[in-house]
Amino acid sequence: MCRGGRMFAPTKTWRKWHIKTNLNQKRFATASALAASALPSLVMARGHRVEKIEEVPLVLDNGIESLTKTKEAVALLKSVNAYADVVKVSNSRKLRAGLGKLRNRRHRQRRGPLVIYNEDNGIVKAFRNLPGVELVNVRRLNLLQLAPGGHLGRFIVWTKSAFALLDELYGTYETPATLKSNYVLPAHIMTNPDVARLINSDEIQSVVRPAGSKIQKRPYTQKKNPLRNQGVMNRLNPYAQVLRRAEILASEKRASGKVSKVQPKKKGASTAASKKFLETLHSA
Repeated sequence: MCRGGRMFAPTKTWRKWHIKTNLNQKRFATASALAASALPSLVMARGHRVEKIEEVPLVLDNGIESLTKTKEAVALLKSVNAYADVVKVSNSRKLRAGLGKLRNRRHRQRRGPLVIYNEDNGIVKAFRNLPGVELVNVRRLNLLQLAPGGHLGRFIVWTKSAFALLDELYGTYETPATLKSNYVLPAHIMTNPDVARLINSDEIQSVVRPAGSKIQKRPYTQKKNPLRNQGVMNRLNPYAQVLRRAEILASEKRASGKVSKVQPKKKGASTAASKKFLETLHSA
């Protein structure tokens, strides 16, 4: 629970820092991240330099698991045009802003290739000093390495034996996994994702109703106040134009002095009214 931007009881031993996730959900996420790493568009969208690589995913021979020297790892990456991604990481290394500089995280940099191997015969020692390069065993895949920051499309360099072991770890769409008990890959909701092809197919077009005539929408008209807009008032009340004209003529006459603004009362009428009032008082 968070109030006012502060965490409730952050230093207590019973603070709940983590939420349990279902095992099947974690496997689903890992399988999805692995599938996304095989799409060049997603890999390039993450910022990896894979323009000159012949094929994604990049699968190399098992001999690279026996490399022990960093210069051999560099030569290998240059031979398959994957070293540009390491250079990108090296150029992105920046000094961290803030107090993190004092807390053992002085620099920040981008992520480079992820090397997935089956057996460590020296490959970890060969690649561990390259900036941005991470290594992981195929049996212990980490979702935070496959999709850093929740962004799919990590550039992965596979060894041949590690890539072949995926069928036993996660199974295929025909056979279940052998190294995970009772695990089957999640099935696709749609076997054919090309929606336009489905809609325009003869099977669907033969049973759908023909397109109807296009409905003409009423044009949008702005609502205007007839008390302020004389044109709208004339449409609602045609006699309003006569009244308005008479009012304009009267105002012009008053302005020219022909008619005084206040009409004086007639003297004869006032005297007659006063006499009649006095007579009623005397009779009473």
